Amino acid sequence: MKLSEELIYRGFTAETTIKNPEELDNRESKKFYFGADPSADSLTIGNLAALMMCACFVRHGYQPYLLVGGATGQIGDPKENGERDLKTLDEVNHNKKCIKEQIEKIVSAKDVVMVDNLDWFSKINYLDFLREVGKAFSMTQLLDRQFVQKRIGEGGSGISYAEFSYTLIQGYDFLHLYREYGIKLQLCGADQYGNCTSGIHLIKRLEDATADVWSTPLVIDPVTGRKFGKSEGNAIWLAANDNGSGNYTSLFDFYQFWLNQPDTAVEYLLKIYTLYEPEEIEEILKKHFEAPEQRLAQKALAHGVTLVVHGAKETEAIENLTNMLFDKTTDFTSFSEDEISEFAHYLPVAKRGEQLVDILVETGLADSKKKAREFIAGGAISINGVKATEETEISQVAIIKKGKNKFAVVK
Repeated sequence: MKLSEELIYRGFTAETTIKNPEELDNRESKKFYFGADPSADSLTIGNLAALMMCACFVRHGYQPYLLVGGATGQIGDPKENGERDLKTLDEVNHNKKCIKEQIEKIVSAKDVVMVDNLDWFSKINYLDFLREVGKAFSMTQLLDRQFVQKRIGEGGSGISYAEFSYTLIQGYDFLHLYREYGIKLQLCGADQYGNCTSGIHLIKRLEDATADVWSTPLVIDPVTGRKFGKSEGNAIWLAANDNGSGNYTSLFDFYQFWLNQPDTAVEYLLKIYTLYEPEEIEEILKKHFEAPEQRLAQKALAHGVTLVVHGAKETEAIENLTNMLFDKTTDFTSFSEDEISEFAHYLPVAKRGEQLVDILVETGLADSKKKAREFIAGGAISINGVKATEETEISQVAIIKKGKNKFAVVK
């Protein structure tokens, strides 16, 4: 399968300047760049979709240049509904370090080049930037952007000059990478397409050369209909542990998220988020719909995505834990303290000697003590496999279960 065919098969096609996708198969310069701003200390599965597109290009012989925006991260990509809070330099540097590691792991390539736009923007004189870049754009072009129209239109929140200028900064990134490395292709999510075309404009205006942008659609949560991302409040983070800001999704919850996807979404998600070959995906789906109650496609999806993001060792560990926790024949009282301590690497943990109600709140199994008491009264809580019928102190090592698929460890 050619690159153009795989991009279409997996759904990695949105707005682009390339008229015929087959142009990508025999492109003279097989280099691309993809940028991510360090607005948090972890990427989300929304970002992961675009990185999986990048990995697709790499598998077909393209060399990736991955940009972490140390400069643009200090301004913030404009939202449609208001200004972003400015990050401190320490926050930006911390976030850069964290997401660089995630990007390098997912877009694996022998010759990956990591760049940071702060390296060149820290050396640019403001007047020189205005003379070279500012003069290349008309206000009409900039005011025409959709996000600007929403911010300055009736009922809009307004926009600062800093965020208004963001598209010029990102456009200059493309120009710099064209000049420095000969890069003529930028990959992005569909929401960044407008900013990316600023780079095309600069390359044409200042270098009399052509460049292209290829974008992928934003991934929509099949259940809620909202895009996956932190701005929507439904983020599934790639980090499995807290890097300091609380932006993480435990490995157990990450795996469960994919395992609980509906049948209507599983084909769509398998194509985007896994490295299974098309023939493998078709075989998975065929077997799944022969016996949908076995949820073979969801299991393949959870395995495939967890493998990409967290690696083989962690994937095997979380699958073993999941099988034990959900096996109806499992005797929870048979687990040793050492085994339960191992579970604590993947599940919320509370200390022995606390009240069950407090443990439920502390581990996130209940939002409040009132809710915790309702769960207990309704028979939704079990301790080591036995239904809890009253509030009690948990003095032993235990596995707490809420409902069908929420667990915590007491040790």
